[in-house]
Amino acid sequence: MKQNRIEQLEKYLSEDPNDAFSKYALAMELKDEDEERTIQLYDDLLSNHPEYGGTYYHAANFFSELGDRDKAEFIYIKGLEVLEIQQDYHGLRELKNAYQNFQFEDL
Repeated sequence: MKQNRIEQLEKYLSEDPNDAFSKYALAMELKDEDEERTIQLYDDLLSNHPEYGGTYYHAANFFSELGDRDKAEFIYIKGLEVLEIQQDYHGLRELKNAYQNFQFEDL
């Protein structure tokens, strides 16, 4: 089932290489299976689709789990700025909570 979703998302992405949702969904599906591809997808989303607010929570968490705390923190901060501008208060609240938990991990 999961492989079918991955194949379908790859197909969507080949049909529309600029589709932020397909990149995001594919990164979510691959995060436990293909670290390099997931990094590529998140980096692409952050560079080419900075307005795609859902990316920040999951990308920051992913890079934190990889041990790249500097990159994770940068993503959290950038996401907070983007969501504030977009007035996405629900997403902003979730990202703030995640960022606070991230900061407390070092204590």
